[in-house]
Amino acid sequence: MNNDVLLLGFPEYYEQASRLAEAAAIPYVKIKIHRFPDGESKLLLPAQLPKHIVFCRSLNDPNDKLIELLMVAASARKQGVEHITLVAPYLCYMRQDKAFHSGEVISQRIIGELLAAYFDNVITVDAHLHRIHELSQAIPVKKAINITATDPMAHFLQAHVDNPFLIGPDSESEQWVSDIASHYHMDYRIATKERFGDKDVVVTLPLADYQGRHIVIVDDVASTGKTLLAVAKKLAEYKPSSISVLVTHALFVNDAISELHAINVTNIWSCDTIPHETNVISLAEILAQELINLISN
Repeated sequence: MNNDVLLLGFPEYYEQASRLAEAAAIPYVKIKIHRFPDGESKLLLPAQLPKHIVFCRSLNDPNDKLIELLMVAASARKQGVEHITLVAPYLCYMRQDKAFHSGEVISQRIIGELLAAYFDNVITVDAHLHRIHELSQAIPVKKAINITATDPMAHFLQAHVDNPFLIGPDSESEQWVSDIASHYHMDYRIATKERFGDKDVVVTLPLADYQGRHIVIVDDVASTGKTLLAVAKKLAEYKPSSISVLVTHALFVNDAISELHAINVTNIWSCDTIPHETNVISLAEILAQELINLISN
């Protein structure tokens, strides 16, 4: 790549952003942030910026991050930057795409339009979309790219698990589970789930021979971990050889990790879209491929 492109990252996502820059052969600079006692942020960009810049920031814990991101994007535009791309491996506020009750705010539409006002292109990974199929329907930018982590996830399982048996916790997970399974003809099943609240989940497993198998529960995102926990508890009744968890986005809030380990979940793995102790799969290469294609066209 030439020096007409610069990737700008944030301190909390430094390692992942620098790996992306290296994979895409793009110069990298870390944005400097000072936070005042009242919670406001002072942000410092390079004095000179090229015509195309790429901001890389994963948008878990989104509220503060979004404000800072919009401020630096607005400042870059005032400095004369012509093209601004956002690489947000985890993209926030995508699940609420419909008002189920009077007065509910449809966050997907609002945040999508907000991002579109500041960025020309957006690249993300396995966005949590429900009733739409294209990211551009949520974020009306020139290029809205939603890549999937299923390829590196499949290669990881093939290398680390002997004859894995994949389980998707609900119908929404089937798109990822079936794709991963297809790479190496892995066996898989999809459970059914009833949710009665953020922490109240009932899971039903389909009929299968789970005994003695190396089972991997696969999902796109783990937040409270209650769905994964419910599936793992049901599977344990069948005495499998091992139970592991593999997710794209690892939030695992509160005691989610310890609760999974407490019921003898052997491994908890994730991609590096969100910095977490469970990160084992780097997505720098697949993100770099999309970024290079976007910049070259």
